[in-house]
Amino acid sequence: MIVPMKKVSLVVMDKNREASLEKLREVGVVHLEKRNVTSDGLSMFLERKAKAEAALGFLRSYSTEKEATGSGTIPAAEKTDLVTQVLSLVDRRKMLQDEIFTDSKERTRIEKWGNFDPRQLDELAGAGVVLVPYELPRKTYEALSAEQQIIVLSKEKAIVYCVALNAPLAGELALVLPAVSMSELDKRIAEKQQELAAIEGQFAALAPGQTKIEAELEILLQDIEFETAKVGMDTLGDIPPELAISWITGFVPEDAAGMVKRAAAEDGWALLVDDPKEHDNPPTLVKNNAFIRLVQPLFNLLGTTPGYREYDISLSYLLFFSLFFAMIFGDAGYGSILFIVSLIGGIKAKGKTGKVPDGFLLLGLLSLTTMVWGSVTGSWFAMAVEHLPPFLQALIIPPFNPAKLDAIQVQQNIKHFCFIVGAGQIVLAHLKNIKKALPSLTAIAQIGWLCMVVGLYFLVLNVVLSRTEFPVPPFTLYLIIGGLVAFFLFSEQKGGNFFKNVGKGFANFLPTFLSAVSSFSDIISYIRLFAVGLAGSAIASSFNTMAGGLPVGPARIIGGGLILLAGHGLNIAMNALSVVVHGVRLNLLEYAGHLGMEWSGHTYSPFALKEKGSVKD
Repeated sequence: MIVPMKKVSLVVMDKNREASLEKLREVGVVHLEKRNVTSDGLSMFLERKAKAEAALGFLRSYSTEKEATGSGTIPAAEKTDLVTQVLSLVDRRKMLQDEIFTDSKERTRIEKWGNFDPRQLDELAGAGVVLVPYELPRKTYEALSAEQQIIVLSKEKAIVYCVALNAPLAGELALVLPAVSMSELDKRIAEKQQELAAIEGQFAALAPGQTKIEAELEILLQDIEFETAKVGMDTLGDIPPELAISWITGFVPEDAAGMVKRAAAEDGWALLVDDPKEHDNPPTLVKNNAFIRLVQPLFNLLGTTPGYREYDISLSYLLFFSLFFAMIFGDAGYGSILFIVSLIGGIKAKGKTGKVPDGFLLLGLLSLTTMVWGSVTGSWFAMAVEHLPPFLQALIIPPFNPAKLDAIQVQQNIKHFCFIVGAGQIVLAHLKNIKKALPSLTAIAQIGWLCMVVGLYFLVLNVVLSRTEFPVPPFTLYLIIGGLVAFFLFSEQKGGNFFKNVGKGFANFLPTFLSAVSSFSDIISYIRLFAVGLAGSAIASSFNTMAGGLPVGPARIIGGGLILLAGHGLNIAMNALSVVVHGVRLNLLEYAGHLGMEWSGHTYSPFALKEKGSVKD
């Protein structure tokens, strides 16, 4: 259920601006309207937040249980600021890595020349002996004049490493001498690698400080929110400072408005409480019972929030998604594995926090639904039905039992079930639209669209499944055409002249017609549940055949076990991906699309004190 909101406007004396915001934050129920503001204080908080997040990001790659493995002394001036200390180490590590890369590249460039000190060449030149090193292509070397004094150090297939005596070679580029010898480069690289190891040790030692940075980030977020609210308050100008007033607006849940009224009475604020206007954009607060809340982790993962004036489809979403999940996985054996995972994960999480997270509860529900679907269709690790124990065979319902019907007929029945589910979900969407539109005449338009969906359902059965088994009923055409006409006549009846509104409805003929065609394809789209489930079953069956085809003996036990483990594990992973692609899509696009939902909401986030303290303290 989406909780009704009230819009509140608070007016306070400007000199009491900060104290009033402190009080409002203690009340902790008002979601402030967001405004784009800037100030020196806000910039300082945002800069500090960015640094803290960067430091935390680096430390999270280190286990908090590790101890320092390196050596090195932390500068005393930085010991009081963990964030600065971490970022300083990060910068130093980056510098060392760049220097090691440069030195290694230089070493690779000169390693063919062996270990020599370039300063000795300068000493020889001072004594009158000039040596100029070259890396010459073999053809260039062979074309040199015999009078040219050359000392050859080594030869490769295409390159000759040599030194010209007393005079450089005309037209050839001499080797750029390194700054230091190769042994000095090796020493330098080793020292830097040792310092890098020490820094890694310091990171490991600082890893337990993640909790401290996380706590600071919580306080920083509060300070940013407070500073934003303070700077964003409107103020009347051109009046004496002692008489200046400021005001701020926000939204509060209807049942919590009394808390704001009491605070206003205690602190002498001027308060206006009213219903949100059409142009307002209130936040969305969804409250449901413990069972329906199981779907919330999925919404959090997808980042979807219904708009304040949209539907809360949590219950229907949860029920349909559970069915889609079960049909896509399609195997009771896989459901059993997922149930064990949810059970173990939930027990471990409860041991740490005292509560089983909703995510594990949701996985448990989805796995149980998968077990039920797999049981009624006789799917247990893609085993042949005749190989299942009698008590599992007894759970299969007749329309899905390949032991009583041929495989083609079973597949037809599952396809038919997919279309029933699809048409049912879309009909449910329009029933919701009808209820919302009443008592407006636009409800008749939604009734018309519902009738058209029912007619399209019978048409889909005839076109996709079988023209002989599912002949189109005579009333189908009346449902489709009559539903469309009703929609054209009443879709714009929101007040005013009836016939003008009819004209507006027919003015949208092309978009409406395309939407009708889309409704036909939307119902067909639900066949993806059958197709994906069938693909997963075929893959699992193939791995079973591979494992069973191995020679009898240890090879079958070991090799077959590995094939089954890898094959079914891969299939489970692919099914999980299919759920995200197909199961979520049917709810977010087909179903929510017929509800007219855009998921345009923003979550209710009250201006509240979550952590005591302030970065300014």
